[in-house]
Formats: sequence, structure tokens, C-alpha cells
Amino acid sequence: MTAADRPPEITIHPAKLPLRLPPESLHIRPDVDGVVATDPERSGWRYLSFRAFALAEGEAVLLDRPDQEAAIVTISGGGVEIGLDDGPSLELAGRPSVFEGMPWSAYIPAGTTARIIGRPIPGRRAVVAVAQAPLTGRDGVSTEPIVVRPDDVEIEIRGAGNATRQVNNIMMPGFPADRLLICEVFTPSGNWSGWPPHKHDVDDPPREAVLEETYFYQFSRPEGWAIQRVYHRDGSRDRLMPVRHGDLVIVDQGYHPFASTQGYDAYYLNALAGDRRTMANTDDPDLAWVRSLWPGMAPDPRLPLVRP
Repeated sequence: MTAADRPPEITIHPAKLPLRLPPESLHIRPDVDGVVATDPERSGWRYLSFRAFALAEGEAVLLDRPDQEAAIVTISGGGVEIGLDDGPSLELAGRPSVFEGMPWSAYIPAGTTARIIGRPIPGRRAVVAVAQAPLTGRDGVSTEPIVVRPDDVEIEIRGAGNATRQVNNIMMPGFPADRLLICEVFTPSGNWSGWPPHKHDVDDPPREAVLEETYFYQFSRPEGWAIQRVYHRDGSRDRLMPVRHGDLVIVDQGYHPFASTQGYDAYYLNALAGDRRTMANTDDPDLAWVRSLWPGMAPDPRLPLVRP
């Protein structure tokens, strides 16, 4: 193999960028059209862009970073069509809400020109989320679009007792994406997720990897709210946020547990991007011991909240 034939070396950063985002800027509320969005400049990080928006029947949005890979996830109100300049359209049937069906998603490789076209339930608008990230140059990344159907999504039940939650694994480390990792989490009324609190701020394989992350929230009743905390163990950052339906939170650094309120089942979509294709993270050492409680506790019988 000549030097020209070798794949490019992937840059592995030892840590996240220094904190640049004021704590109050971690929480993004939807604008008058229901749109939430962030990008590396807004988030103070290197790679991940995220936006969520609604489309009426036939309304179209151009995928605005065609040089980057993209993950498109249907949230509510029905589905979308993805029009491609090179090849047939992709149909994502969608779901009425995240609590009424499993996700339809699509991976769009870098270098693809695509339009997202609303195909909602009559009388509704189709809410869709889009995550994007630049390529590392690693091998094994798909060069063709991939539709991820509900039956393709692995359901994982994590934790026990009132720390039980449902994780729908959409595009995890085994998926042929480059940086992007996508999953969604259901936290039943009164439960905790992201528990014990964990972080992914430094490169320390196999224990931990650097991963940028966004949380996009939905609730079983739209007037509901829940608590998202983002903190550093030394107290240098500690933000407690009451998050509502359609909100977005930027997890730039720190531990980030979540708690749902009584009477309201909660959902969030996680989009992550980093240098390594892994979900490796480390627990807050003050609270990691709670895992020892789980073998003696039953999983929450309400889960899974959503099935194929």
C-alpha cells in the first residue's frame, strides 16, 4: 500500500473545547414557528448541528449542509419524503407522536443534495429533527442513503426501579455513519434517566470519549415539564433547567441527569457527534454506587412505553 492509498489519519482530540457558552444559553426554546436549532458556533463546540421544525403538506426544506452527513428523524404529525437529486425519493411514514409509534429515520451521506418534503397526517404538520456533522474520513461509512424503519430500531430497557427508562437505538456505533450517533429515550412519569449522572468530556478509551450532545424534548401532555441538570462535580457549572415540549438543551460539558414529573411521560431525542465511534462515558463517582441497587429492584413494568 502506498501513502496515497492509506486512509487519512483521524484526529482524536484529548478533550472538549474550553467552555465558551454562558450557562443560560444551554437552554433553547422554540421560536414562534416551533423551530429550535444549534450549530458549532452557537454551541461552542466542533462538529454537531441540530434543528427541529414542522412542515405542512408539500412544504420543503433543503438539507443545508450537503458536505456533511445527516440523520433525519420523524417526531410527530406524520411523515416526510426525502427528495434526492441522484436516485428515487425516500419515504418516511412517520408517527402521530413519539408516544404513538416507533421512529422512521434516514441516514443521508455527505455529498448528497436532499430536500425534506412534508407528508403529514391531514390537518397536521410533520415535525422532523435533523442532525449533521462533518466527516472524519474513517472507513466503513455508507455512501448510500439508508432508511431506518421502526422494525430496525433496537429497544433497550436500562436501569431499575424509578431509574428505569426505554432507549430506542436508531444509529448507534455499529451503524455505518461517521460521527453521528442517534437514540431516543422514554422516561415514564416520576422516573429518572441519565442516572447515575454521566459525562463524555475527555478522550480516555475505553472508559470515556469526547461526545457533543443535544437533547430535544417531547411530553405525553404538551403542558408538561421536566428537570434537566448540567453540572460539573467541582461546582464550576451547575444549571438546573425546567424543560418543556419542543425545547432543546446543549450538553457542551458536564454530567447531565434528567427527571420527569409525576403524571407526565417524557421523551428526548439524543444526537451526538465525536471523533470516536463509541458511546463511552463515565459516571459521577459520588453517585455511581446506585448501580449496586439495581440487581435487587424490578424494572418499571410500564416499560416499554412504545413498541413496534
